Amino acid sequence: MSFSTNVKKELAAVIAPARHCRLAELAAILGICGDIYTTDSGARYIQIISEHDYVINKSQILIKKSFDYESEVAVRYNTVTKSKTYILTVNQSSVAHKILLSTRIMDVNGRIKPDMALVDTVGISNICCKRAFLRGAFITSGSISDPEKSYHLEIAALGLEKAKQLMDSINSFDLDARIVERRRSQVVYLKEGSQITDMLNVMGAHHSLLEMENVRVLKDVRNSINRKVNCETANLNKTVSAAYKQIADINYINKVMGLSKLEPHLEELARLRLQFTDIPLKELGEKLSEPVGKSGVNHRLRKISEIAERLREQSHQEENYDSESN
Repeated sequence: MSFSTNVKKELAAVIAPARHCRLAELAAILGICGDIYTTDSGARYIQIISEHDYVINKSQILIKKSFDYESEVAVRYNTVTKSKTYILTVNQSSVAHKILLSTRIMDVNGRIKPDMALVDTVGISNICCKRAFLRGAFITSGSISDPEKSYHLEIAALGLEKAKQLMDSINSFDLDARIVERRRSQVVYLKEGSQITDMLNVMGAHHSLLEMENVRVLKDVRNSINRKVNCETANLNKTVSAAYKQIADINYINKVMGLSKLEPHLEELARLRLQFTDIPLKELGEKLSEPVGKSGVNHRLRKISEIAERLREQSHQEENYDSESN
């Protein structure tokens, strides 16, 4: 089972004790996967359709607790895809009317917005109701990536006004949700790991929040270790390359003019470097007859390198001269 499904099932088990919060959550579910049917006589009926049984079970509980009505549930099987579609129906017009008014999917004049957005946001003005509203929206059409791989949370909404209501509700908790259009639908999303954990807390998915935080801590530790290893490897490579260049310079000087022609303090260091090819500069300085620090060793090695470069340049000029003479 995916992390996203685990989050939804955890949220589906959360039942708000206050009726106004249950109505806010039901409003989100109706707005995303609800259908309203109107007869010629003006009577209205409600259906909630989902491929997930936990969405239908949650809706049935919310309706029962808030309106004392036992809604009907049917299952439709697709023989081709072997999938199930769950359909909750409110067949009693008077109850459907109360649900639509109470959730503010419909106004007092019987008007319903084309995208099933709330006719006003009074029903989600309280913090607790905003939490419930977002919880209902997420279990209906939300998703969250596996935190082991990436950080991404989104809720799909058919309709810009509905998406803005979701975004505003999320951002009221000091988060930074945004909207992007995808395949003619609007998607409200969060990208940062810390904001996603805050969102899980807002909706009430506390177990999933702890699981995600554990993953984030482990990832941060792994990343920190990798950075340190990469840094140490880079420093080691740099040290090895520098030592190789130093030894090459010393060998060239020895070949061309002999180390004994160097100043005594440079000759001593050069011979020590040939003897101890892989020790750090600090340790090299401690082995001198008159020990010096790392900066002192570095200064002397630069002088040796300059001498080697001058000798190479002289050799190159002499070769050019001989070539021109011939």
